[in-house]
Amino acid sequence: MSKNATKKIRPLLERIAGALEGLAPPAPPPLDLDAAEAFVWEPDPPRLQPVKKVNRLQIELLQGIERSRHTLLDNTRRFARGFAANNALLWGARGMGKSSLVKSAHAAVAAEHPDTPLKLVEIHREDIASLPALMNLIRARPERFIFFCDDLSFDADDTSYKSLKAALEGGVEGRPENVIFYATSNRRHLLPRDMIENERSTAINPSEAVQEKVSLSDRFGLWLGFHHCDQDDYLAMVRAYVEHFSLGVPEAEWRPEALEWATTRGARSGRVAWQFIQDLAGRVGKRLA
Repeated sequence: MSKNATKKIRPLLERIAGALEGLAPPAPPPLDLDAAEAFVWEPDPPRLQPVKKVNRLQIELLQGIERSRHTLLDNTRRFARGFAANNALLWGARGMGKSSLVKSAHAAVAAEHPDTPLKLVEIHREDIASLPALMNLIRARPERFIFFCDDLSFDADDTSYKSLKAALEGGVEGRPENVIFYATSNRRHLLPRDMIENERSTAINPSEAVQEKVSLSDRFGLWLGFHHCDQDDYLAMVRAYVEHFSLGVPEAEWRPEALEWATTRGARSGRVAWQFIQDLAGRVGKRLA
């Protein structure tokens, strides 16, 4: 090609190159895990968004779930120390502290092991399919990670549960050694009953189809059940909050109010107890720091 032809075509090539660069996705920001102790996974573009202040309570305030609290703490401590630990599924009654326990357990164990950074990474249910990309991002990191998915469940036409199964234990590489997965759900098997029954009625081998659906929960080696609390546990939750936040209200005064509060809501749970405390603190002019 002559020099004149090269000079004529160069501007065109430069414009084409500029246009292609504009179409390319932006480079992901550098991974800064020192920015926070908790992050939210954003898959597009792939990045870990730091959470400056995590919404959680001190673990001692989670009353009525002592056995689950002890079990999850022990499992998390083993993981933080580099020992074998299980993925955990916290399932059961709503408002009984499943999500709060995960966040509080992370804070408690992270404080116990400052030399081994323990990071909490929340992944939204709709982003489950991007789990392999997240794992590749942190696989070689020295930190240890708790992947946390709150209110995990799948609808009848949702097939992303297969991605979760592969990410937890399947695939050639498997789950990274520095990752553990904690999930909360109102369902023990994560999938609706009609989805399982539909597989049974339409499959050539019904039992094999059902086993495929139920096997998702089997990927969680640790199952922690949460059930509705009785009156004594409910009052113990309220009492712990009143004392911790120094509300200065005698039990003879707040006790009948707390019982009436639960009655009007038709339930006793940690969430109902916390909502009552928010109301009580507001009435006495106190902040819940």
